[in-house]
Amino acid sequence: MLSSTGSAGARVALPATPGAALSAAGELLLFILHWDGFKVFGLEDLAAIETLQVFDAVSSGDHLGMVVVTSGLHNQRLDETYFIQVHALVKPQLVLLWTSGPFNLPRVTIRVMPFPTQRLRRLRANESLRGLVRETHLHPGQFILPLFVCPGEGVRREIGSMPGNYQMSIDELVKECIEVESLGISGVILFGLPETKDEMATGAYDDHGIVQRAIRAIRAETSRLLIVTDVCNCEYTSHGHCGFVKDGDVDNDTTLQWLAKSALSHARAGADIVAPSDMMDGRVWAIRQALDANGYEKIPILSYAAKFASVFYGPFREAAESAPQFGDRRSYQMDPANGREAMREIELDLQEGADMIMIKPAMPYLDLICQARQRFDVPIAAYQVSGEYSMIMAAVQNGWLDHDRSMIESLTSITRAGAGIILTYFAKPAARLLA
Repeated sequence: MLSSTGSAGARVALPATPGAALSAAGELLLFILHWDGFKVFGLEDLAAIETLQVFDAVSSGDHLGMVVVTSGLHNQRLDETYFIQVHALVKPQLVLLWTSGPFNLPRVTIRVMPFPTQRLRRLRANESLRGLVRETHLHPGQFILPLFVCPGEGVRREIGSMPGNYQMSIDELVKECIEVESLGISGVILFGLPETKDEMATGAYDDHGIVQRAIRAIRAETSRLLIVTDVCNCEYTSHGHCGFVKDGDVDNDTTLQWLAKSALSHARAGADIVAPSDMMDGRVWAIRQALDANGYEKIPILSYAAKFASVFYGPFREAAESAPQFGDRRSYQMDPANGREAMREIELDLQEGADMIMIKPAMPYLDLICQARQRFDVPIAAYQVSGEYSMIMAAVQNGWLDHDRSMIESLTSITRAGAGIILTYFAKPAARLLA
């Protein structure tokens, strides 16, 4: 063996004769290590390079990477070993140069390993750095707070399964909305609990219904707060289903008439946005036609386009007193297993005239939020539903999770997936934390 010194002081191992480089069908490997310190896998002494098969060499110093020169058949063996043993850990860049070296080597393979030059932890050292490079940002203006309005006066009744949320009479609701506006939250979405229910859901489209009166009261006391209304029938029907029941099932086309009348009554009361959540086929078209024909062509529709028949709605049904009295809603809400169908639902609602679309629930369907963001160039909302909220709050109350961190992480994940609007029961505490 002959030895010489590399550019950074490491030893360079060379064959005793030039012919040795190509002997035995190219079985000899030449390693050139140009940086301080090194480790040869499986070897303790570099002298063994002349007689043994060396697979790899990596720098263990503080300088960038290494260079490996190989020849003949062992190019394949080096590639295989490198990618199995090292590449999976360090993901190095790979540059292939075809050249003729001093020993007539047919190929030079240069592998540059990013570590230790690239250290991603540098940008995580403190909160100022983390904030500077943060990719996803939350702000109160992207939140909409769901509120439940009930009959009476001075009523503020906490919902047992949703700590910090209440059924409120209109006077208390107005106070709540004034506070919500002061926190910079964009809007509220209203769910009504009527005094009486019937099979025809008449309270849903009554111009003097609970939601219609709440809209007018909120409008009189706030100036910037957006008022969104949930357009559905389940809170107003005696059987708890989202439309007209015929032969044990919800009749789609009859229900469209109810929905159109409800949305129109909300617009007349002063709603800024109507949001149909019933999952009837053609509901966006029916509502758009009714609004436009009555001079409300400027009222946007936020469609619950992909609303799944989810178990995570459980606490909401206590809050809205809307549990179905028989059966379930799987004949009209979506099967949780169907992602492609969700994209079809969104596409159809946009064709019918939806201005914004919503995916509900949020966290179990982050993949679909992401797909929708990539496919549709429209505002996308996600509803962090009652079950998502209640799970976090239960863990917080048991000391299993930190309230603020779990709240912010969950909201960040929804935003990162692609939702620009989040309906969330965390709107107030999140807005205070972000302020």
